[in-house]
Parts: sequence; C-alpha cells; structure tokens
Amino acid sequence: MKFKYFVYVAIIALVGICAAACTKTEGVAKINTTSEGLAVRGYDAVAYFTVQNALKGNPQFEYAWNGAKWLFSSAENLEKFKADPAAYAPQFGGYCAYAVSHGHTADGDPLAWKVVDGKLYLNYSPEVKQMWEKEQGKFIKDGETNWSQFLIKKPEDKK
Repeated sequence: MKFKYFVYVAIIALVGICAAACTKTEGVAKINTTSEGLAVRGYDAVAYFTVQNALKGNPQFEYAWNGAKWLFSSAENLEKFKADPAAYAPQFGGYCAYAVSHGHTADGDPLAWKVVDGKLYLNYSPEVKQMWEKEQGKFIKDGETNWSQFLIKKPEDKK
C-alpha cells in the first residue's frame, strides 16, 4: 500500500515538473523593467497620451501588471491604466523600438518617446529616436514581426 502511494506521489511530481518545463518560455520578458521591477523606468505611461509629456510616476500610485510595477503621476492616470493597460503600455514591452526592428533588444529611454497611431514607442536615446523616425513605418512593421518571435525565443545578443 505504501509503495502504491509512493508511486502516485512520484507520478504527480513528475507531471508537475514536466508541465513547468514545457511552459517555461525562453523569450524576452514581456515588459522591460529596471532592477527594481519598474516599467518605463518609473515614468507615467498614461501621461504620454494625456499631457504629451514624460512625467515621473509616484510610488503612491503603483499598479502591478504583466510582471512589472507601473507608477503614475496621479490617481486619475492610475485608473485610466487599470481600465485598459494595453492602450497605454509602450509597444515592444518598452524596449527600444529601433533595436527591436533590427532584430535585438535594448532598453527604452522614457525621454526618447513618440506616440504613433495611438501607440507609445520608446527608443534607446534621442539620437536613436531620430534614426527610427526616418523610416518609422517600416521599423514599426519590422518590430511587430520581430517582437512576436522575441516573446518565444530571445534574440541573440548584438555584437
């Protein structure tokens, strides 16, 4: 009787381990975060749309979504984000839009931003943003194609 119990427990444990291994993703994190887990380096993602400016968020107005901590400059912006996070979160998880369009990732700078067709894009720096803007339509399309793959498998490091 004890042996049967042991076998059942072992089988259940193996199934759990296999399920965890099979669901483990090798892709990039859905949201690019700081070492403290902050999305958009603690800037208010809603402010880009409401005041067309990069505003630092306040820890008093924090919300957890998609594995990251999001900060907002006001309770009103927090509520807007809660109602529709995908509408305000930066594209490509907040990674640099130019880098993603070119097959790799880099941190997005919340001060090098642009809203295009109602979507927020971050770039690595103001200089990279200028390069991205020269062909932003093409780079957005390329980024969308690459991003879906990055969620499955991390791109190789750029050398």
